Amino acid sequence: MSKNLSLIAIASLTMLTGLARAEADSPAAAATPEHTLTGNLSLNSDYRFRGISQTWKLPALQGGFDYSHASGFYAGTWASNVSGNSYNNGAGLELDLYGGWKFALSQDLTLDIGALAYVYPGAKLNSAPGVATNEKYTNVDANVGLTSGAFNAKLSIAATDYFGLNSTTAGYAYFSSLPARGASKGTSYLDLNYSFDLGNGLTLGTHVGRLSVRHYSELSYTDFKLSLAKEIAGLNWTGALITTDAKRDFYQAGNAAGQNAKKLGNAGLVLSVGKTF
Repeated sequence: MSKNLSLIAIASLTMLTGLARAEADSPAAAATPEHTLTGNLSLNSDYRFRGISQTWKLPALQGGFDYSHASGFYAGTWASNVSGNSYNNGAGLELDLYGGWKFALSQDLTLDIGALAYVYPGAKLNSAPGVATNEKYTNVDANVGLTSGAFNAKLSIAATDYFGLNSTTAGYAYFSSLPARGASKGTSYLDLNYSFDLGNGLTLGTHVGRLSVRHYSELSYTDFKLSLAKEIAGLNWTGALITTDAKRDFYQAGNAAGQNAKKLGNAGLVLSVGKTF
């Protein structure tokens, strides 16, 4: 091989090596981490679950951890303070444990299959004022969700009595007097969400949900949420207007003396500031 051909070969090899390194170093070529662990912490003016206040319309400190695997498997835990006026005889704590699997059905459609357990340490429902039963508020949901772009839909089905509601507890505790009609297992919640990018880091969120309580139709209702979110100074700031059409006589709670009842499902503005790390 001539000297000129050798120089051309060396130059070509050097160029190809440089291109390969550039591609390997580019963000697009970066490998997806096999394991990812994130955390979150927030302070909220109220804790609304499916539109209903869980903290007697008082502030809530919330946080959790999420693990995800490159295969699509995920698991996590999340906690919040709750009101003893709604969750009797307990530690005033909600602890959520969840897991599932996400995978792509197509380029723009993702399926999520999972389960979520809501646990309230020490809390038990009453059968009469001050008379505790052995019935716990623990609730386990099986769920399936679909995500396409800015749209998300999820259907949750209670695999247990819905937060302890059954013939023993229907007459007291979280709900006002109800005729006993058996178990509430199979209660469903349909959760629909769509977000709009307004530019400048501002996001408009819309939500509508429908709770259908099995055997206790009086407790079924629809909830709505309209929110604005923006990251400022490294923190996530959110303001949300939340309301429901839940029957007020059922969704209310008094203080420890059973007085000063608050309507837990009427319209309210919830402010939140949080951080993901």
